[in-house]
Amino acid sequence: MRLSIVIPSFNQGAFIAETLDCLFDQQDVAPDELEVIVMDGGSTDQSVEIIKSRADRLAYWVSEPDGGQTDALIKGFNRATGDIFGWLCSDDLLEPRTVREVLDFFAGHPDTEFVFGDTTWIDRDGEIIKRRKEIPFSWFIWAYGYNYLPQPSTFWRRGLYERVGGLRAEFDCAMDADLWGRFAQESPPVHVRKFWSRARMYPEQKNQALRAQSDIEDRRLRIELGYPLDRPLFRSAMYVLARSTRVAWRAVTGCYT
Repeated sequence: MRLSIVIPSFNQGAFIAETLDCLFDQQDVAPDELEVIVMDGGSTDQSVEIIKSRADRLAYWVSEPDGGQTDALIKGFNRATGDIFGWLCSDDLLEPRTVREVLDFFAGHPDTEFVFGDTTWIDRDGEIIKRRKEIPFSWFIWAYGYNYLPQPSTFWRRGLYERVGGLRAEFDCAMDADLWGRFAQESPPVHVRKFWSRARMYPEQKNQALRAQSDIEDRRLRIELGYPLDRPLFRSAMYVLARSTRVAWRAVTGCYT
């Protein structure tokens, strides 16, 4: 079994070396069990030099103009040969045993197609901000609250990705939530309480810098999934109820400890 990780990147020279090295340094993983694909959008900083210096450990890499992050991911997954897929933004990290644990989980759970773990928020310098323990998947909380599946800690089988038609290029910020929603309609995700990633949080990070666009896309995809979020009062009431339910569930299950 092989895990394919696609890394979309553009001018992330400050972080991409650490991101690549966290994959190359995975513990107890044979070379044929991990495939790393880098899709760089034509960076003008030191990114290309960093990628070239590690090219012998990459299954594929390219640096050329693209249509943005989602376009890069689509192209990367089209090249992927693994049984399991995931992506890692070029400023995020996987924990040292994540690949081994993900592969072992899927091998031991042949009927599971979609899984997510927990994540640790880190700052620009890699210092821990918060360790985020999650709850199992709930359609109600996910649809009316927010997408709480941490993208770098989420993995899925190739067949599921192909059945739903993969990523949709029209989503630039909420492409992960759109994909998770369509996945969950086919195969609800399983939560594994293990810390599988470190997600970097800083002002220039995409979903913080483009928060308004992300919210618009997020609302659109939920309406397409059949949730009536086009009614403001209903949307507000459901949001409060979903967030309250999430807080209570997290408290009861020890997510705040």
